[in-house]
Amino acid sequence: MEGNFKRNKFALAIYLLIFLCFSLFSVNSFAGVFVFAAEDLNSKCQKYLDEEGDVCTGMSEEKCQEELNECLEFYEQQSDYYEGKVSEKQKEKKTLENKVYVLRNKINKLNSDIYTSNLMIKDLGIQIGDTQESIGVTTGKIGQSQERLAELLRLIEEQDRRSLLEVMLGEKELSDFFDELAALESLSLKNQELLVDIRALKGHLEDEEENLSSEKQDFEYSVVAYEIQKDRSQGLKSEEESLLKITKGQEELYQQHLKEIEEKATEIRKEIFQLAQVSEEDAPTQEEAYRIAKYVEGITGVRAALILGLIQVESAMGKNVGQCNCSGRSYCTYPDIGWDEVMNPNQAYQRTAFKQIVEELGLDINSTPISCSVSGGKVQWGGAMGPAQFMPATWLSYKSKITAITGELANPWSVRDAFLASGLYLKAFKADTQILQKEIGAVTAYLCGTSYMTARCKQAGGYWYRNLVIKNASQWEDWIDEGVFNGN
Repeated sequence: MEGNFKRNKFALAIYLLIFLCFSLFSVNSFAGVFVFAAEDLNSKCQKYLDEEGDVCTGMSEEKCQEELNECLEFYEQQSDYYEGKVSEKQKEKKTLENKVYVLRNKINKLNSDIYTSNLMIKDLGIQIGDTQESIGVTTGKIGQSQERLAELLRLIEEQDRRSLLEVMLGEKELSDFFDELAALESLSLKNQELLVDIRALKGHLEDEEENLSSEKQDFEYSVVAYEIQKDRSQGLKSEEESLLKITKGQEELYQQHLKEIEEKATEIRKEIFQLAQVSEEDAPTQEEAYRIAKYVEGITGVRAALILGLIQVESAMGKNVGQCNCSGRSYCTYPDIGWDEVMNPNQAYQRTAFKQIVEELGLDINSTPISCSVSGGKVQWGGAMGPAQFMPATWLSYKSKITAITGELANPWSVRDAFLASGLYLKAFKADTQILQKEIGAVTAYLCGTSYMTARCKQAGGYWYRNLVIKNASQWEDWIDEGVFNGN
């Protein structure tokens, strides 16, 4: 049993050793693979950023989309990492700034205490000097009193030594002698009392000098202690300021890395965005469309994203401004179907308005594109114009407003004027409040002329139209928030 146990124990130790080695190898290998994968992905994504023109050359659109999304996720993860580091360093910086602030206040307080103490020391020095001077004067008075008292005692002694005969012969009256002697003794007593008082005063002054000197010494010791604390606080402050400087440098470095990563992520988003779009000859670029929509938002208050979502549905962002009455244009599907055939003859006001518009703009009425619908070889009524697809009569009702804003004759085929007209129309139905319900009503009115979903509006595809515009606007808002158009 014991032998088996020892063999099993040995085998278990071998297994554990092998497992540990394998685990260490696996962890290191995994870490190495992870770092390698990150470096490889960074290198691949950088190629997309450095690529000029079509970044998807040589691969399918689906594969390109997949790799761009992978790069975007990679950069977003890096961005999150650096944001965390920036936040961490900002907290450290705040803590260090607080410490420096506290130490600075402490040093200022110590400087104030040192200054006050030095004033007190100076004042006490003056008081000690005055007291010493008073002690000197009092000492002089004591000497004078002692001399005066000695003189009185001498005189009294002389009087005591005189014989009765001398007194009789020297004084007219015997009483005069005794009066003089009494006066001398009284004066001697008063001088003795004065001497006691002066000596007491000197003792008091000496005590006061000692107390003042002791108090002065205490303040001097305090100043030394304050200076020591100040030097220590100055040292700590210098250390904290040095750490603060390093931390600020690290924060700036992380901020720089974060900015670089965010710029890369923005470029990848733009590539993904461009991949989802189709470019055609007369349409604005996405950046141009956003810039114009933002300009219109500033004038009308209607969200740029809503305008873009609507124009996207109306004309694919200006790529489809009409497939009839458009001879000579590469995208024209029905160049031989003219405006006279497209416009409803029962709506003479629309036909008259169209003629007025093209005449004022100096355009060829037979080659200016308008929308149309052809089903089974039969032409349906149409006539909407430009990127915003305004009917001619409706355009004329907005023409003066647009001209007043731009200072130029309004043109429905101008991207800027078309965007502006759509913004003004949506504003008329309260879309400038940027409240979703009002925006939905304004979009419904854009198709149906009323913000209510009437039976006729439903029949015209009102629900589909409204929902698609709002969905597109939401996507544009996401792109705007993600910084796709930063700098534009």
